[in-house]
Order: sequence, then C-alpha cells, then structure tokens
Amino acid sequence: MGLFGLRDFQNIVKRQSDRRDSRNSETSGNNKIKMVSRHMRMFQNFVRGAIVAVLLSAGAPVLFTNSAVLGASEAQAAVVSRIVVKGNTRVDADSVRNYVTIKPGKSYTAFDVDESIRALFGTGLFADVNISRQSSSLIVIVVENPVINRVSFEGNKKVKDEVLKGAVRSQPRSVLTQARVQADVQKVLEIYRRSGRFQASVEPKIIELGKNRVNLVFEISEGGKTGVTRISFIGNKAFSDRRLRQVIKTRESGLLSFLRSGDTYDPDRLNADQELMRRYYYKKGYADFRIVSAVADLDRERNVFFVTFTVDEGEPYTFGEVDIQTSLLNVDPEQLRSFIHTSAGDTYNAEAIEKSMEDLVIAVSRWGYAFAQIRPRGSRDYENHTISITYFVDEGPRVYVERITIRGNTRTRGYVIRREFDFAEGDAFNRALLQKAERRLNELGYFKSVQILTAQGSAPDKVVITVVITEEATGAISFGAGYSLTEGVVGDITLTEKNFLGRGQYLKIKVGGGSKKREYDFAFTEPYFLGRRIAASVNLYSREYESTAYRTYSDKSIGGSVGLGVPITEHVSVGISYSFIRQVIKNPTGAVLPTAVPIGKRTISSISYNVTYDSLDNRQNPTDGIYAQVQQTFAGVGGSVRYLRTEATAIYYHELLSDWGLIGMLSARGGVTFGIGQTLATPDSFFLGGEKIRGFESNGIGPRDTSTTNLDSVGGRFYYAVSAEATMPMPFVPADLGVTMAIFADAGSLWSPDPKAIAGSPIVANAGKLRASVGVGFGWASPMGPLRFDFAYALLKNKADKLEIFRFGGGTRF
Repeated sequence: MGLFGLRDFQNIVKRQSDRRDSRNSETSGNNKIKMVSRHMRMFQNFVRGAIVAVLLSAGAPVLFTNSAVLGASEAQAAVVSRIVVKGNTRVDADSVRNYVTIKPGKSYTAFDVDESIRALFGTGLFADVNISRQSSSLIVIVVENPVINRVSFEGNKKVKDEVLKGAVRSQPRSVLTQARVQADVQKVLEIYRRSGRFQASVEPKIIELGKNRVNLVFEISEGGKTGVTRISFIGNKAFSDRRLRQVIKTRESGLLSFLRSGDTYDPDRLNADQELMRRYYYKKGYADFRIVSAVADLDRERNVFFVTFTVDEGEPYTFGEVDIQTSLLNVDPEQLRSFIHTSAGDTYNAEAIEKSMEDLVIAVSRWGYAFAQIRPRGSRDYENHTISITYFVDEGPRVYVERITIRGNTRTRGYVIRREFDFAEGDAFNRALLQKAERRLNELGYFKSVQILTAQGSAPDKVVITVVITEEATGAISFGAGYSLTEGVVGDITLTEKNFLGRGQYLKIKVGGGSKKREYDFAFTEPYFLGRRIAASVNLYSREYESTAYRTYSDKSIGGSVGLGVPITEHVSVGISYSFIRQVIKNPTGAVLPTAVPIGKRTISSISYNVTYDSLDNRQNPTDGIYAQVQQTFAGVGGSVRYLRTEATAIYYHELLSDWGLIGMLSARGGVTFGIGQTLATPDSFFLGGEKIRGFESNGIGPRDTSTTNLDSVGGRFYYAVSAEATMPMPFVPADLGVTMAIFADAGSLWSPDPKAIAGSPIVANAGKLRASVGVGFGWASPMGPLRFDFAYALLKNKADKLEIFRFGGGTRF
C-alpha cells in the first residue's frame, strides 16, 4: 500500500510534456536560425531523403514515441497491419482501438499519432499512453487510471461530510483523474470561502489498495473564520452608515461573531446587499440612486475583510401627474385607475410602481388580454424634483412558458415554489407576473435568496424560466416568561416550523404553565388547501387554570377549531372558523364565587369570521404599514352557551427618523359582547391586563366582586386599549449586539359586566375610568433569538387593580 498525492499526477504530465518537447525540438531549433542559404537547405533535404530511402528499403523499424515519428517526415506516410493493445486490465482492447484514429491497412502520419494519444487521454481512463511501431504492428501501451474505492474527508469540523460529498465529482467506483481531483479541490475551497473561511486549504491524498484501486482522501485545514471587520459607505448623505448597515444582510464582526454567519464575506450576499440598498433608496424617493462600487478587500495577515460601498444618492423625488393609456380595444383607462398604487404628491416609490404593473396585468388578463404588457414611462422635472408616471397598456408579443426549472431546493418541494407563480408551463409569459412571483417567494421566509432567470426556449416564441434559491432555517423555538405577585413565575415554550417537511405547511406546538396554570396547544395550517390559495387550519388545545388570589374558581377546557382563510386582494383576506370547547369549572376551596361563574360542565360551539387588512413591510420587524382586523364570533351553534362577540384591532407602523432607525407604532383595540337569550357568564366576558396594557397583571383591570374571597375579576362587556411606542437601536452600544430600546405609553379600560350576572353583588372598579401606564423596554437580538424586557409604571389605576412592574419574553432559531 502506497501513499501519494498530486505530485504523482504532475510527474506523469511532465513525462508526456518531455516527449512532446522532444518531438518539437527540431522545429524549435529551426525557428532560432536566422539565415540559411538556399543551397544548404537543398543539400539537407537531399541527404534526409536519401537516409529515409535507405532505412525503408532495408526494412528498418520506425519507432514512434508519443507524437514523433523517428526516421520519417510528416510529408511521408506509413502503414501498419494490426494494432496491439498492452497494459489494459479493465478497459477492453477493442474500446482502446476505437479511440485510435490510425487504422490497419491505411496510411498515417505523426499527426494521426498525436490525435490518437489526445483521444485516449480525453477519455479520462488512462494516466499514461505510449504509441510505437514494431515491424508492421502498432503497439499501444496504456496505464489505466485507478478506480476509487472510497472518498473521505479529514479535518473538517465546520462543514459536514454530506455537504462536501455532494459537491465533489469524484465518487466511489468512478475513475480517478487529475483534472477531476483538482476541480474537486476548488469546489471544497469554494464551500469554505462561502462559509467565511478564506484560510482553508485542501490537500488530496491517494492510498493505493492494490489491483489498481485507491482511496481518495481530502485532507482539510479549515483555518480561522474570515470576518468582516468594517463596513463603510462613501457618498451617503440622506442616511447614516448605521442605518444602511441595518438595510443590508452582511454584518460586522463583533462579540457574538462565533454564533453568527452574516459577518463573513460572501460574494452572493454582497450582490444581494446591493439590491437591498437599491430597493431601499428607490422606496424612499431616490430614483437616481446608483452604487458606484462595492469592494471587499482581504487583509490576509489579519484574516479580515473590509467592505466598502461607494454610492451616488441623487436627489429625492415625489410623484407628479399619474396617467394611464391603452391601445387595447374595449378597455377604458378610467376603469384601471383603481389598480394603480401611485398618487401625485406621494414620495417616489419603485415598489408601488411594480405592484401597480402587477395588478394592471392581472386586471387586463381577466378581460381576455393574456399577453398584455405594462410599460411605465417616467418624466422627470429636475427643477421641482417630481416624476410623472404614465402607464402604457399594450398587447405584448405572444410568448409562452416552455419550462420552469428549479435549482437549490434540497428541502422545499418543487410544487411549493411553482404555486407562487400565476402561470404554469404552456401559459402566456408576462414579466410583471414573474416579478410578482419573485416577491412572493421572498415573502415566504423559506429562502435566504431567490433569483429568477429567463432564457429563450426551443423556439423564438418560447421562454425557459429558471428559479435559483438558497434555503434557510424555517424552524424556531420561542419562549415567554413573566412574573406576577399572585402566580409567581410563569412561562411557555413554543416550537414552530413554517415549512413543515418542505411542504410549505405551518406547525406549532406550545407547552406553557406555572404554579397555577398549564397550557397545551397544537396548530397546523395548510396554506394551499385543495390546490388553491386557501389556508386551511386545525387547532387543538387544553388549558387548565387553578384558583389564584384573583380567581377563586378553577377552569379546565379542552377544545379545538378548524378554519379557512381566503385572500381577496394582496392586502385583504377573509377567514371563517368553527370552534368546539368542553369546559369544566370547579370551586375547589368552597370559597364564595361571583354569581356569574357557572360551576359544572358546559360546551361552547361557535362560528366566527374575520376581515383582515395587512400592508406591513415585515411581519417580524415591521417598520412601515398597517395591520387591521375585525372579528365577530357567534356562540350557539349547538352547545349550552349563546353569545355574540365583536372585536377590532388596528396597528400602524412608521419610520420616524430613518437616520436613527426610530420606528413609531400606534395601536388601538376594542370589543363588545353580550349574551343571547341568557346571562353572559364571567368566563365569556372580556378581561384586560398586561397583554394589552403593561403595568397591570393579566385580568388585573376592571370590575371586581368584593363579596368573593379573593376579590375576583368578573370581566366586562366592553373594553378598549391604545398604545404608542417608539423603538430605536440602543445608543453607544455596538450595532452587532442588536440591542434596542423603546419608550411606550398604554391606556384603556374595561367595564360593564352583564347586569343580571352581578345582581345584588358589591362590584367595584366598574365605572370604566381610564387606566394608563408608561414605561421603557429593551430588546436584544440574541443568539437565541429576539428577547424583550418591559418595565412599566401605572399612572392611572384603581385600588382594586392588580399591578405588574416587569414582563419579558423571547424566541430562538434552530
């Protein structure tokens, strides 16, 4: 058993090169001669011809070594009667002869020998080839490349074997070749460079096993992580370096670099960062923005990168006049205005133009123009900094989608990606719908990057679409915790997966509790029910609450719900659901309870619907947009409980100071409920506290029955809650730590339980007076996920209210 590396390959190549040099030495020497007399050349040709004639007449053998024919000029040809193959053990001799261009009985020259050797090397089956002539036979001697028995990797800790094996072309039972091994070395190095390790080195080793079989071992030295030590911007005036660093995905190395990957240099990420910056500036009105250069300089001694973006911001613009014109028959431009998202006087926004194009294409296609194209044309007023937009709606070329190819989806099923397209193979091709599909895929949250490429198909009227994606983790573990004077520490752990088994399904499992409560939840959502853009959901849960200082009775509920969600427009959706709950309420201590607490078993069978408007730019960390929902629930579809409940929620986000990253949030919630033909029981009423108004415990606000042992909250039929909050990065703290701070103010009230329920009971805090609190919060984008800490102080309160000063929660990714 022997051990050797690429040097052995190089020695083989060197021997072949020496033979070629020998073959060409005469020509090279002649090229160096500056002047030769005409008579001398004639004499040399005469002598050479005489020698060749004597050798051929004497029957002297002619020897071929590689491509040189000793004793014969290229102008003269030779003939062999047969071809003999030697040295082959695995490759059939006839297969070798098929690659030899020289044929028995036909004349050949040195050029034919060269071509034969080149063809045999081109098969990748041979490490060496020698062709010579013995008498009337052509002797082909080959040295076969060994067969790979096993491919292994040593020294790799940061990259798994499975990843590396999937990247290299050298595989067990394949032929070992120098070119392939060298290519595999570069592929392994590329993987390490993309993971931020530019000091990595790879040395291939070959272990001989006998019988021309080998093991191929890639010895890897991973080296240290090559971080991005500084990200700089040149030419930016409207937005600070800190704000632009928040826009891009590349991060600077810091204290938590060992837990992150975004602080390493990745050329694909750098390209994506440039696109993110463009979209950000175009959204903020800078229509002339351009990136002059994006450079990543490697300091090899320090093993760090310095990334520099040079930008030209230009001037901010607003929209001028907005018009629409069409050449399509029976299409009134005025009917299309409702699909335009750009208005005169608004800040110029390229995304609004894209969405307008998408909606116009869909609207026109419904009227029978499948190939319609939208061409927005802008007219700049440089003096007033306005851009007037005219949307031209015309009949486009008749081009069809021949094929949709998907690359990079190792986990996500292909149909999950294809269903985000509004067209399929064979349908009319439209570029606006292609851009819409790309935006949808990015919004799924399954992928780090999405790139859609187009190429001409098998005919001029056909196009091939290629979707190139890079997947990311879609599972998360989150936890929440809090502390109250009555229940002590409480918390929960939630496991979520938004791309379950690569099918695009949502799964959630939650376990929570404390000393006085236990909660178990299971939720599953299929976003494309029956192959349509309809979300079907199932939710099962079990909740058990023991008696506490503010709730004397215990409550155990087991139930579930099924629902459907249907999108109406891009921002508006409608949902409907059915719920069934089996509830058992007990009085374990025999204490005095509110009169409206129904002791015993009961069932709640209800249906509900909701209408939702959602224009948030990001559901995880919104900076702009509105979320609003109205929901109504009717209990009484069977069961023993009947009531009607209506709730409304509106939340508004807006970036107040882009340079500081200051985000403002306003929210308002409210609800009303009443019994139908029966008294509204306490458990069916609204309760208000720390979830909506910080500074108060859960159920800490509202009417209370003073005749009960623990001054129980009896809830109410009406409530409202409003909040205002401003969030920004923590000053003087390194940005890579991801620490934010917030100030907030909450206010609201809960009042009016069912009069029949509290008849004769002494109720306090039922006047519906305002409660209010202020506080500060701190957020941390920790390696475990986002954490939030809130400290609140109640400014307006009732003596009977239950207060809570501190609350925190968070989440992590895996």
